[in-house]
Amino acid sequence: MSGHPTTGHTVLAVPVPELDDWVRARTRAYDAAWVSADPGFVHAHVTVLAPWVPAPSDADLERVAALLAPVPAFEARLGEVDVFPNGLVHLRPGPLAAFAALTALVVDAYPGHPPYEGRYGAVEPHLSLDQVGPGPAPGGPPVTRGSVGADLADRLPVRTRVDRVDLQWWQGDGCRLLHSFPLAPAAGA
Repeated sequence: MSGHPTTGHTVLAVPVPELDDWVRARTRAYDAAWVSADPGFVHAHVTVLAPWVPAPSDADLERVAALLAPVPAFEARLGEVDVFPNGLVHLRPGPLAAFAALTALVVDAYPGHPPYEGRYGAVEPHLSLDQVGPGPAPGGPPVTRGSVGADLADRLPVRTRVDRVDLQWWQGDGCRLLHSFPLAPAAGA
């Protein structure tokens, strides 16, 4: 173990595999304990709800599957690097309304589990990239919106098909995929 707490948390997340190698490498640079050995686990994601139920039951899984099954899959674009007031460098996904609707659907069914335990008020869909401040390498360049944007310049915008929501377990030395919930095929697909 790497000295991390033994407790973790669940995350309902839209995977963005097109950026997984970048996010995985960035995560490894800070703390390799958070890099999953599970090949199904996608680090790059847009959070739908976190934390969710600590130990989901079969009934919870069935309920979320039933909520998400009628939602049509959609195409998404992530291209704008931005920074939240707390310094979190992130990508804004579009269409924002489609991502927000996924969160609202699950939160309405699980009102006792507000996004981020209610710490941030209104939550904006985003894909976390880094944190403004010192970089992962001692004495290396600082992390800024501009430095992250420059690192990703040849990869943006990213287009991805949102066709599932993954249930992930996040824990130092234990990140893994627990379940995937498919969305409905898009009309005409």
